[in-house]
Amino acid sequence: MDEGTNIVMINSAGEVLLYLRDDKPTIKFPNTWCLPGGYVEEGEQPHECIRREIDEEMGVLLAEQAVRPLVSATRSYGVEHTFWTEVDLDLDRVVLTEGQRLRWFTRAEVDAHELGYEDNAILTDFFERRDRGDLVPSG
Repeated sequence: MDEGTNIVMINSAGEVLLYLRDDKPTIKFPNTWCLPGGYVEEGEQPHECIRREIDEEMGVLLAEQAVRPLVSATRSYGVEHTFWTEVDLDLDRVVLTEGQRLRWFTRAEVDAHELGYEDNAILTDFFERRDRGDLVPSG
């Protein structure tokens, strides 16, 4: 079974970073907005994986202590470890090596889009937990 990671990156305005996947028929969810992430490599821990993936795909190095676990779950496509972090990125300065583009989405925009994988459910859970105060911000 595949094992992967993804991350909810939220900025100070409460917007979530999503990326538009490449438009290739050979990949899952082509041309679809998704949370950033990737597959765990042999011998790699999920926390290491998500930091590596964000560095490789966006050139953004996330501090280890800033990346916090959200949920690990068996989903329709495999085991997925979801993390979250707070970060303000200037998207004009991010150089993508995978995907078509990045965009900050408001909560209402997330709700209005059909995202890839099970990302709508993940983000609904994230926002509900944040609203309840279950997620403690860094700093």
